[in-house]
Amino acid sequence: MGMGTLTIETRAADEAVPIIGVQVIIRDENRNILAEYTTDDNGQTEKLSLEAPDKDHSTSPDGPRPRYRTVQVEITKPGYAAVDIEHVQIFDGVDSYLPIHMHPLADGWPAKERYDIPQPAVDDSSPRFMPDPQPRALNEVIVPDAITVHLGRPNDNARNLRVPFQEYIKNVTASEIYPTWPRNSIIANIHAIVTFTLNRIYTEWYRSRGFPYDITNSTQFDMAFVENRNLFQNVNQLVDEYFNTYAKRIGHKNPFFTEFCNGTTATCPGMSQWGTVALANQGLTPLQILRRYYPSDLELVESNNFQSITESYPGTALREGSSGPNVKRMQDFLNRIRVNYPLIPLISNPNGYFGPETTAAVRTFQEIFRMAADGIIGRATWFRISYIFVAVTKLAELTSEGQRIGIGLAPPTSVLRLGSRGADVVELQFLLNFISRYYASVPTVIQDSVFGPGTRDSVMEFQRQFGLTPDGIVGPATWNRLYSVFKSIEAEAPSPGPSPPPAPGIPPFPGFLIRNGARGDAVRVVQNALNTVAPSIPGIPRLVEDGIFGPQTQLAVTAFQRQFGLTPDGIVGPITWSRLMNEAAGTPSVPPPTTPPPIIPPYPGFLISLGATGSHVLTIQQALNRLAARISSIPRVTEDGIFGPVTRNAVMALQRYAGLNPDGIVGPNTWARLMNEAA
Repeated sequence: MGMGTLTIETRAADEAVPIIGVQVIIRDENRNILAEYTTDDNGQTEKLSLEAPDKDHSTSPDGPRPRYRTVQVEITKPGYAAVDIEHVQIFDGVDSYLPIHMHPLADGWPAKERYDIPQPAVDDSSPRFMPDPQPRALNEVIVPDAITVHLGRPNDNARNLRVPFQEYIKNVTASEIYPTWPRNSIIANIHAIVTFTLNRIYTEWYRSRGFPYDITNSTQFDMAFVENRNLFQNVNQLVDEYFNTYAKRIGHKNPFFTEFCNGTTATCPGMSQWGTVALANQGLTPLQILRRYYPSDLELVESNNFQSITESYPGTALREGSSGPNVKRMQDFLNRIRVNYPLIPLISNPNGYFGPETTAAVRTFQEIFRMAADGIIGRATWFRISYIFVAVTKLAELTSEGQRIGIGLAPPTSVLRLGSRGADVVELQFLLNFISRYYASVPTVIQDSVFGPGTRDSVMEFQRQFGLTPDGIVGPATWNRLYSVFKSIEAEAPSPGPSPPPAPGIPPFPGFLIRNGARGDAVRVVQNALNTVAPSIPGIPRLVEDGIFGPQTQLAVTAFQRQFGLTPDGIVGPITWSRLMNEAAGTPSVPPPTTPPPIIPPYPGFLISLGATGSHVLTIQQALNRLAARISSIPRVTEDGIFGPVTRNAVMALQRYAGLNPDGIVGPNTWARLMNEAA
């Protein structure tokens, strides 16, 4: 017998928040308890070692059975739906982990979710038919932040699930092949899986046929995907390294159609999965393996056209001793992520120099997210930090937006349907997007105040998932259920975690957000600290230390945040508090500016989109052109005050660069990011 390991992870909102204090029971095939755990501040359990069949059982199609061991996992936490998972797979020599996306217990949602993990598709004798796409295609190859998977065959009445792109590739790889295979065999299969997926997206194979998803999990049409299955550490690290590498023919743009099958009980014109094992054992590279099954002019290329990763990898690994703006960006990202994952050490002086504190923070981040923990920010770690940063900030922006919209105790009384417009539609779209972060089967929508087909489809999916008639009309029952689910999330969603520890001698964070309208001693401490740092930071007004958080205090906080690379929202949370108190205590980490910060034009209060005209459009165009001078992906526009197609394309390019939804519409988030970047 060999040995494998298993760890459980419980998280929510695309890994933006860990779920702590979850009770986990692991049972053997006879339902005997093997271990009981409680998840820690990272939402993780301890690692459990388990006996498993020898590795050679799963490295040959003729190997003895069983190829792996299975266990059963039970997960419970008050306020959340319980989860039972059968046939979790344990392999000899492989570290396995089970990532669970937990759902707050809400009206209409089942109290217990049950899942059963099937054997990998490579040992499934069913024939595969992977229809070759037609030439219809997008203009460019885009690596999406998420992909929508239909959990059935194309015409089945099955759920659709939004899955982060990298997690989808990890899941499919674990569901198709064995993690015990040679490294080059696994990489070749990852290349084929990534390429097949990008081909489906590039050709809009399903969406062009009217389906509201990108791919299915049926092996008769696409590739295996198993909801809430366990994944494997070695596969995880390889996917993080190669998730944006795909195969194409020399001289062509589109991802090649990389059809494949197991090569034993099912054959096809494409790659043999079991055949890749023999070729890897002969010493062939992943590209050489692919060329055995696909055209000889196939090449591997990287796409750096990411839908929502904030910044492209600089091309050189960052390590202890490195310095510059890229180090500063990663330090700020890690400090923000730390608010949600408090076991990441604080980088107390994020000044762009990569010192021991940064190494410790990077290494802990890598351990939490199952990467090689070397403390170096290479390509894979750069993208993983960027992705998690986008996830936590998107969630924070949604929370702030809900406060701005003002979700009250009672829902609106309006009846909304296809064609409706106005403020109630904005509230509906916000609720759908907020709920979508915790219930991935509900599609996200563009918050444009127009009840279009996308909003209708999201409403119907919400109604279907939460026990209502899926008619796409938002009447009293749907409004009430939307509010009920939203309140359930608010009640059970974990807080960001403890604040960063302050330097010796400075006041600790009081434990709540301090914003416009607040009063009391905490406000007075903030005002005193701002007055202390004001002489060295132009743009911070002198404040009356009266304990009242008014517009002047908000202006001063925003100026401070902008100076130190923090989100300029005028709200004092744990990160802003820690930075402000340290600066006021006489430990400045960056030199003060030599010129006053620019005045940022205020958001006009309404969406600006295709067809708009006027001074606000001109302001947008001027800001875009300032950015275009230093960001090559943003095209220059004519500054004519007319929001035409060229301006929309430039806005979309800015949104992709900034990690925002690339809808070409300038709302409050896009306006703030554009004006701050262009300042």
